[in-house]
Amino acid sequence: MYVGQPPSSGASDSGVGAADESGMVRTYQAWKGSNIFLLQGRLIFGPDVRSLFFTIFLIVVPVIVFCVFVARKLMDDFPHDLGISIMVLVVAFTLFDLILLLLTSGRDPGIIARNAHPPELEGYEGNTEVGPGQTPQLRLPRTKDVVVNGVVVKIKYCDTCMLYRPPRCSHCSICNNCVEKFDHHCPWVGQCIGLRNYRFFFMFVFSSTILCLYVHAFCWVYVTKIMNGEGISLWKAMTKSPASIVLLIYTFISVWFVGGLTIFHSYLISTNQSTYENFRYRYDRHANPYNKGIIENFKEAFFTSIPPSKNNFRAKIFKEPAIQSRRVSSGFVSPNIRKPVTAADIEMGRKPVWEESVEGESDDNGRRDNNADGLHKLGGSADISPDLSRILPPDSIEGRGITHPRRSSWGRKSGSWEISPESLASAIGESKRVTDGRNGN
Repeated sequence: MYVGQPPSSGASDSGVGAADESGMVRTYQAWKGSNIFLLQGRLIFGPDVRSLFFTIFLIVVPVIVFCVFVARKLMDDFPHDLGISIMVLVVAFTLFDLILLLLTSGRDPGIIARNAHPPELEGYEGNTEVGPGQTPQLRLPRTKDVVVNGVVVKIKYCDTCMLYRPPRCSHCSICNNCVEKFDHHCPWVGQCIGLRNYRFFFMFVFSSTILCLYVHAFCWVYVTKIMNGEGISLWKAMTKSPASIVLLIYTFISVWFVGGLTIFHSYLISTNQSTYENFRYRYDRHANPYNKGIIENFKEAFFTSIPPSKNNFRAKIFKEPAIQSRRVSSGFVSPNIRKPVTAADIEMGRKPVWEESVEGESDDNGRRDNNADGLHKLGGSADISPDLSRILPPDSIEGRGITHPRRSSWGRKSGSWEISPESLASAIGESKRVTDGRNGN
């Protein structure tokens, strides 16, 4: 068993003045959420950031196919400047879409840092009467009422972050963070959508819709060019360009997805709701305290300054103090190790357990545990007193014919207990005598 080294006597408590650079870490290194950080805390992603690469694949690959098999051939059918503009515009749309995707996925969505300690309990009086031997139940209320634009709004206490969530804030179970103006966790971007990245998310979805419509439209233009130029039917013209058929089907399906999201979030912005609030039907029967009118709602979403992050992920902080080891007899052990079995425990009838034994103590306890294990392995051990191994001294057991197992070179025990019937009967008799003597006392 590993025994920790005792703390040096010259080391002071974990105070700020006594810490040096070796005791400092970056905030992102000690972050308790499920986020993934890149570039030394400059970029923050959700735990499902791998889906971001799949989203990039779904955007880039169709655009490459369009540029190679459609846009490149349209450059010859249109005047020079117009033909090149088809290629330039689709590349520009794609780059703009990818930048918005990274701005949505790689920035702080509005995470509220956790408290190191729960907030102070309000309204508790120290003279509260309690019964003898009882302690007052100091429990924080689960909800609190706050007034927002003249409307009473309930805010909840977060047990994980140990804080009362601000209005419109919710805890994301995937990222394990409380996020301001939480909208939803988007698996396609691998990040929460909240106060600080919502506008980029909407612009990403909207630009993806425009990109799908752009590619879909020019695929039809190319098929129409083939049909009119060669005087063939629409089906034969489509078979001459299989890439156009694939892109037409792909963009038709995609535009329903991203286009539907664009329409839905346009409605949410116009009514100043979040997806989380809308799905919970919070404002069906109650007034929305955040609705300022369509124009003001769109201004708030796109033309107000984005609040700075409440977290400096690159700031240096002190490491959390490690759990101190405690002294047992002459050494130090980890706090998760239970206290060793003492003679008082044996007298009280407490049976030793393997996890409670501490290596380095007398071998007498080890022999007692082994004797107990050997007796339990006997066929009729159910009728034998379970305290026999604690009553009989090891030396007396050896004298009555109980043979100790052999020890290998690695310190493990091999062999088995061999108990003769005479020794077993004698041991049981001694157990009864000791028990009768205790009852007589």
